Amino acid sequence: MKLLEYQAKEVLASLGIPIPAGRVARTPDEAEAAARALGPVAVKAQVPVGGRGKAGGVKLARTPEEARAAAEQIIGMDIKGFRVPLVYCETALDIGQEVYLGFTVDRPGRNNVLMLSQQGGMEIEQVAEESPEAIARLHPNPWRGPLAYELNALVFEAGLGRHARQLVPVIQKLYRAIPDLDAITAEINPLVITTEGKVVAGDAKLETDENADFRHQDLLDKYAGEIEGDAYEEEAKKRHLTYVALDGEIGIIGNGAGLCMSTLDLVQRAGSSAANFCDIGGGAKAEVVENALEVILMNPRVKGVLINVFGGITRGDEVARGLIQARDDLHMTLPLVVRLSGTNEEEGRQILKDHGIAPGANAWEAAQKIVEMTR
Repeated sequence: MKLLEYQAKEVLASLGIPIPAGRVARTPDEAEAAARALGPVAVKAQVPVGGRGKAGGVKLARTPEEARAAAEQIIGMDIKGFRVPLVYCETALDIGQEVYLGFTVDRPGRNNVLMLSQQGGMEIEQVAEESPEAIARLHPNPWRGPLAYELNALVFEAGLGRHARQLVPVIQKLYRAIPDLDAITAEINPLVITTEGKVVAGDAKLETDENADFRHQDLLDKYAGEIEGDAYEEEAKKRHLTYVALDGEIGIIGNGAGLCMSTLDLVQRAGSSAANFCDIGGGAKAEVVENALEVILMNPRVKGVLINVFGGITRGDEVARGLIQARDDLHMTLPLVVRLSGTNEEEGRQILKDHGIAPGANAWEAAQKIVEMTR
């Protein structure tokens, strides 16, 4: 579950991390009232993606009238495919320095990584690419967590030693989100050091592991209804599909995560990009394929679909008949290419060809074919 900023800040506050005073506003009237109570505020769009400032979703309001005008502009706008349902009006901070603090899962290292940098306020991916030496990293022991001396070393490595006394307790509290909340990403960017030397969370990102949702029913009850996820991902979830929305134009279906990932790469190499990742599991039953196709075809950006299936236990001819049934049930008219291999693959390809579906002899040929057909 990806929390909105104001929700993440409420969680940070429960962990003992200082946050600015703020109020949620669902209308311009509420934003104006918030500014009257709080004084100068930052009016922030609440969507579960980054880049709000660049998209015009964060505005400084010095007066209640300015807060109302900012809310009128922000509420309802589209930011990276998400409609802004509400804003968070937060007391403007007297910023002395902005710091980046966060942790996430380091998959190659098979553990969590804590990151700290003086270059706060910027996208950490940009910092990592342009100035990797500016990010101090710590891989804490997963059983005992980070020790105080390790965090002190991290702070000094980041060049923030003069603020160690204020920063170390905040890092310790943020890390509690891992064992206490099953968080897979927690980020404060910027972590503001005010001109008075106080440390305050200027922004917050928190994502918890959905596999552990059953342990955090309180968070689900409190926040899940407020969060608007990607419409296609939400629909796929209802149909028990493993689906991730992307921003390309070729719909992808595969039976196996590795097969799907390699198919995405091949489409990119062929000169296009994938609109989604969709893994239908080990088989390719008509009902499952039909569900996957229906979700993919809901996306108006999709210009064609590539299905990459390996028939192992399921025979290739059975897979082919299932694909034809799914296509016909949905009255699909977009280009469709199928790469089919495994048991009875020749029989399966012939069935596809007889019913007007372009088969690919291999995955690379299929990727090239669907890209060519959609141009």
